[in-house]
Parts: sequence; structure tokens; C-alpha cells
Amino acid sequence: MDFSGARPPGDEVLDGTHVRLEPLDPARHGAGLWRAAAAGDPRLWDYLPYGPFADEPAFAAWLASLPTAADERFYAILRASDGVPAGMIAYARIAPAQGRIEIAHVWFGSALQRTPAATEAVHLLAAHAFDELGNRRLEWKCNALNARSRRAAERFGFTYEGTFRQDMVVRGRNRDTAWFSILDGEWPRIGAAFRAWLAPGNFDDDGVQRRTLEECRAEP
Repeated sequence: MDFSGARPPGDEVLDGTHVRLEPLDPARHGAGLWRAAAAGDPRLWDYLPYGPFADEPAFAAWLASLPTAADERFYAILRASDGVPAGMIAYARIAPAQGRIEIAHVWFGSALQRTPAATEAVHLLAAHAFDELGNRRLEWKCNALNARSRRAAERFGFTYEGTFRQDMVVRGRNRDTAWFSILDGEWPRIGAAFRAWLAPGNFDDDGVQRRTLEECRAEP
């Protein structure tokens, strides 16, 4: 089948029920993101190539240094209820001619971790990548030792493709990189499962899920 290319992400704001993803503006989002980062899980930074940060000026300097290259796009994750920044997420390896894009630089403050809002943030980027931008392939990569990220990728419906051994050196240490992907032909089923899991009816009065995301994906 002929492929004429995908569209690169622009300045779109991605709105969900629980969160809103806004293109990162360090001046506008920086203070709130610092509070989310400082209050987060201390293990948040274990496998990221940056952090933890000693203080707000160090965090602000890092935000200001983030690349603005055409192959990366950073977003602040804001709570829809009050617009407070609660974490970050990004597109990386953006290659419109190939129809390939990656979800990367994911970190959630403590208020987002293990919540429907965190799942919705990933769903918003995935749906935008396929449904609006027209990509063929969505990637997820992580340090092969990062068990939490690997479990998250599998929960979201990404397929493990293999491990690139001695892929890079991060903070002076070897990193083997685990690769995962979702293809455009798989997205209709995976996207439908995201929507079914995020639906209000999937949670009881105490906010406990009735079906897991994996169970939603397994339904015919």
C-alpha cells in the first residue's frame, strides 16, 4: 500500500476528561512541574537520563535546555479539573516520512501515578499519533532493567520487539534498551480498549476498576 507520509505534531492542545496535554512552555508550566517533580516518587528518575534535581533553579535550567528539534515534542500534563501541571510526556523520534513516532520522556508526579489520568495521558498521545497525524508505527522504549516501564508498555498494548544490547551509555552506565511498538493495523482494537477502560462505567463508586485494560483489550 502506498504511504504518502504522516503529519508532524504541531501546537495542538490535547484535551481529555482527566488531563490536558499542552505543548511545554517552561515559563508557564515550570513552577507547577517543579512542585509535581519534587513531590513525586524518589525512584521516578532512576532510569531517566536526567534528575533528580536539587532545587527549583536546577529544574528550571533543565527545562530551558530541552531540545526544540523537529524530531521531539514535549508536553506538560495538566489536571483538567484545575489546570495544575502534574507531569510530563513527549513525542520523540518523529519521522513523518516513515510514519514513525515514539512516546518518551514520561514522568508522572505522585498525584498522577496509578490513576486513570495517567492512562489517559498516554491514550491522548497514542490516539493523536494514529488518528490525527496518520502514523504507521508508535514506539515505546526503556532501559531493559526498568520493570515498571516494561509492565506499563505491555499494559498499554505495546508489543515487545526485542532488546538492543549495549545500546547507549547513560550516566556513565551501560543501557540495554527494550523496544515496544503498536502498529496502525493494531490501533483500532487497542484504542477501543483504552476508551472502554476509561469510560466512567468501568469504575465503581469507590473508583475501583471493574475490568482491567488487558481484559478490555481481550474482548471480541
